Amino acid sequence: MQTAVSTKYLRIPENTSMTPLFKKNRKLILSYAPDWLLTIALGAVFFSLDKVEGYRREFSLADTSLRHTYAVHERVPNVALYLICFAAPFLLMPVINLLTIRSWWDFHNSSLGLVLGLALAGSITQFTKITVGRPRPDLIDRCQPLNGSVDPTYGLSTDAVCTRTDLLNDGFRSFPSGHSSMSFAGLGFLAFYLAGKVHLFDERGYTGKAWLSLTPFAGAALVAISRTMDYRHHWQDVLVGSLLGTVMSYFAYRQYYPELSSLVSHLPYSPRLRYHGDNEGVLPLHHHRSPSGSEEITGQNGNGRPGQNLVRRYTDEPIDYELEQTARRPDPGPLEDIWSEGQRNDGIRDPSQHTPGVVETDFSRT
Repeated sequence: MQTAVSTKYLRIPENTSMTPLFKKNRKLILSYAPDWLLTIALGAVFFSLDKVEGYRREFSLADTSLRHTYAVHERVPNVALYLICFAAPFLLMPVINLLTIRSWWDFHNSSLGLVLGLALAGSITQFTKITVGRPRPDLIDRCQPLNGSVDPTYGLSTDAVCTRTDLLNDGFRSFPSGHSSMSFAGLGFLAFYLAGKVHLFDERGYTGKAWLSLTPFAGAALVAISRTMDYRHHWQDVLVGSLLGTVMSYFAYRQYYPELSSLVSHLPYSPRLRYHGDNEGVLPLHHHRSPSGSEEITGQNGNGRPGQNLVRRYTDEPIDYELEQTARRPDPGPLEDIWSEGQRNDGIRDPSQHTPGVVETDFSRT
């Protein structure tokens, strides 16, 4: 009789005969160097664009939405923003890791995902700011127009009417809100990380899990709201910035973690490094040999559908490098097969295009 095994915080004993992974798996670490270099480059772009002079739209001196008082002291200054969006998640995720699966690979994936989400959100925000050039709500106070200045009879005013220019460059960077996008990118990633670790979508409806997972979003929302209180942004700027940060955080999260409805959502994806070796390292589920020679894995698969059998694929080709306490990455197949005419609309490879020697995954009800 086959029995399913609970996947809650599965901990596989470490192989004490192996040398430390950081020393033995040098290729594994180096294989993710391009990811780190890219995220660092994106972060450098974010900071380098801060001093670039962008587009400055025309505005009306009679526009009351631009005549708010310039706040010298912000409620959430830049230093506090970086502590909230980066330092807080970066310090909290290792603690969560230690309390749950205790995996160094999870620490790597969470750190890389956090930096990637912040770099993407920050770079996109900066590019948009300098090209859109929307005036901030406090632009008139920044500008300090010449006495007696009025809008042209047929047209709008430009920054030429301003007597104070030291604050003008930042005065035309209202859309979207950088504080909103960055706070939702950093704290949003933390929220998704928490949701995966506590199995928020396990169909059991624990209210505590929902509150815990949504708490980082509440913090990000407070940061975003503070930008309207300081009259640094219009509400549209805050809304779009918040959506941008949330999308980028989820995009970065899904690069290194399974979907939140997966029964292995608490595990990071296995490394993408490929090597020639045996077929060890599958997910920790009960398995046995089927009469056909393939290995049948019984339990609850990663799609969250209990009562299904998974038949492993066997091939002579290199297989994915898998670490302990990781979720196996989905294998869509070679790009030439995906792009070929043999690929059907439902994403299942045409049987006529079947590769000899490969047992395809079979999902069947028990």
